[in-house]
Amino acid sequence: MNDSTNPQSIIQPSQERFEAVLSSISDGVFTVDQEGRIACFNRAAQEITGFTFEEVLGRPCREIFRSDICPDACALKYTLETGKPVRNLAVTIKTKEGREVPVSISTAPLLDKNGRKVGGVETFRDLRPLESLRKKLEQAYTRHDIVAKSKTMTLILDKLETVAAADSTVLITGESGTGKELVARAVHSLSNRAGKPFVPVNCGGLPETLIESELFGYEKGAFTGADKPKPGRFRLAQGGTIFLDEIGDLAPGVQAKLLRVLQEKVYEPLGGVRPVPANVRVLTATHRDLRGMVQEETFRQDLYYRINVIEINLPPLRERMEDVPLLAKKFVADLAQEQAKDIQGFTPGALARLMAYDYPGNIRELRNIVEHGFVLCPGGLIRTEHLPADLNASCPSPPMKNGLEEFEQERIITALRNNNWNRLGAARELGIHKTTLFRKIKRYGIRLPEKDGRSKK
Repeated sequence: MNDSTNPQSIIQPSQERFEAVLSSISDGVFTVDQEGRIACFNRAAQEITGFTFEEVLGRPCREIFRSDICPDACALKYTLETGKPVRNLAVTIKTKEGREVPVSISTAPLLDKNGRKVGGVETFRDLRPLESLRKKLEQAYTRHDIVAKSKTMTLILDKLETVAAADSTVLITGESGTGKELVARAVHSLSNRAGKPFVPVNCGGLPETLIESELFGYEKGAFTGADKPKPGRFRLAQGGTIFLDEIGDLAPGVQAKLLRVLQEKVYEPLGGVRPVPANVRVLTATHRDLRGMVQEETFRQDLYYRINVIEINLPPLRERMEDVPLLAKKFVADLAQEQAKDIQGFTPGALARLMAYDYPGNIRELRNIVEHGFVLCPGGLIRTEHLPADLNASCPSPPMKNGLEEFEQERIITALRNNNWNRLGAARELGIHKTTLFRKIKRYGIRLPEKDGRSKK
């Protein structure tokens, strides 16, 4: 029996068959030796990266891919050192021309026929089509310039059009920095007054001696130095909307005059002798407890009932943590457009720090944190070291002892995000038992949203 009819020779794979199989795979595949030097590089890998096989053969893979994890959290290095595989880790690589490509990578040890580790293999899938779809889905979470997917915020957004259709006064409550003015602008833009002015007034930012003249204006000769008349904010907002932020800071005398505007739809400028019609919708906001102020008699009860026809209460950011990644990504995109700087987002480790913080300053504080990281990041992805030092110090996540621990933490965060923070799904993706994942979440101080993918409620 010759070799051509030997069953053993038929089932024994040849180098040609091996290369043919690799060439037929749509994902990029490459292998490295124990030193991390490329030994195999299939056709899809060449198409995605722009490098030819001859250009990459024998070179360290970090020189070819220049990924955001290459410097200190290389997935293949992790596999070569531990023998453990990595599954579906989202990273960014660079093509030969320098274009950045989002990919999902998986690694495994490469064994010889005796089971000895001789290198590693990595597959990577081009995520650009999925990224395009993801961006379209993210746009669905942006309504009226407000970014949210949490249930509480979605309910608020769903009723904005109904609120806007009426001409009633609206009281927007919530802690400082929760986005009250953004909601007020959304109400105005959805109303039939959208083509007219939107005039915001920070009642807490104006001295008591000036607030009345700022709101209602004054006539020539009303007081020393009034050489010519000045229109007030109500006049500037005629036909449109006036937004009175921090209305709880209004002095009692101004509260009485504002009540008249709401009741009679007229006001009088300082020094004026005849009422002026006020065709203005009034939206108000405060971070104060106005009900308590009414009981303490520091805020007029009749004015409170006038401004609180419709109340919209905005939750603090710590109660809508699932919105943090969306908000942070939007802020990065806005800054990148403003400053023409190539920053795509955050490493999972940096995102973990953002998710572990309570944000006493709410969305405004998150934006400041993101801008801090944006300024310090030279390009690519914002890492933990780019975030403010006090944020890193206040987060419960302990410092990593080495790059492999940081890499493991980032893998866990990525898996949790991929599964809408469902821990069982993340454990399946990582290929570990759920109790192991729970232990690692606790070890790394990873904070989960209060409402996540663990249930359908």
